[in-house]
Amino acid sequence: MNAGPASSEQPRTYIRFDGALGVIENIFNLIAAASILVLMLLAVVQVVGRTVFNWPVPGFIDITEQAMAVFAFGGIAYCQRVGDHIRMEIVLGQLKGRTLWVAELVGVVLIWLVVTGLVYGSWYHFQRSWLLGDSTIDIGLPTWPSKLVVPVALSLLWLRLVLQIYGYWRLVRYPDAEAIAVPVIHDAAETAKHEIEEAFGEDPAEFGRGEKA
Repeated sequence: MNAGPASSEQPRTYIRFDGALGVIENIFNLIAAASILVLMLLAVVQVVGRTVFNWPVPGFIDITEQAMAVFAFGGIAYCQRVGDHIRMEIVLGQLKGRTLWVAELVGVVLIWLVVTGLVYGSWYHFQRSWLLGDSTIDIGLPTWPSKLVVPVALSLLWLRLVLQIYGYWRLVRYPDAEAIAVPVIHDAAETAKHEIEEAFGEDPAEFGRGEKA
């Protein structure tokens, strides 16, 4: 099947926007990871302080509750970009070509619609918290910062989904084109190869030769 000359063209604007959005997603993901590390250290201080010195961290529960929004939503767009979210691929794994891209497109559009509603709802809850001056029970931390994190992170996910909608639509039109900035299904061997590369920063074949040496 001749997909036409457009199938081999690189969508430069799309690629540039994907790169810029990816930088922001990486920053949000690092902030989410850092918040988990900080909470783990704070939990150690809480346990040691309460057990040894009888001096717990003031407002530990309040701090944990507010930080949950950061590590729960901060990396959501990054996860969508790299395709590390949990999904069932039993059916999708059997599809090929345009049929696969149509199924992926429909799924992403449905997610986009849900996220659109979540952005609106979470922004409403942030505004209500801001106007009412809502705060935590123990030490009176304002709740609006954590509630603001949710619509901001979801808006980032919304933009990522818009990019993926375009990416899958491009593949629907030109099934033989290169998949750019969209998650693709890998078999077990490819998945293992990527995990080795991420863990050791080298090609699996080189890693195996290094082990033998």
